[in-house]
Amino acid sequence: MKLATAKTRKCAAFTLAEVLAALLLLAIVIPAAVEALHVSSLAGEVAVRKGAAARIGDRILNESLVMTNWNNGVQNGTAQEGVLDFRWTLTSQAWPQDAMQLLTVEVTYQAQGKDYSVKLSTLANAPAQPGQPAQPTSTMSLR
Repeated sequence: MKLATAKTRKCAAFTLAEVLAALLLLAIVIPAAVEALHVSSLAGEVAVRKGAAARIGDRILNESLVMTNWNNGVQNGTAQEGVLDFRWTLTSQAWPQDAMQLLTVEVTYQAQGKDYSVKLSTLANAPAQPGQPAQPTSTMSLR
């Protein structure tokens, strides 16, 4: 009777081919999943810092228009938001269609060791007299 139960009992185990197929699948899936997590992490970080860079650029453009210091040549500096540093450059050039100036601020930031930048531009009339603020137009673009 002992002999009959041993023959009818089946062994539950994986074959070598099944184990190798599972390992091959894991070797393909795990690196792809890790890369997907890396890309999504970078995209999130860039999005957050791009928003902060746009706020800083907007603030710099507004301050320059109010202070009328935008026609002093190229200006640059560093702004901090929290623990992050953002480098900015303000340039002014003549607008070809009217007697206006195109003001452009470029804010550069880093995310995971790579440099990214945001450019904001607006048009401004030159002040009529020294000390008067420039008259901005309603056009501003984010690139």
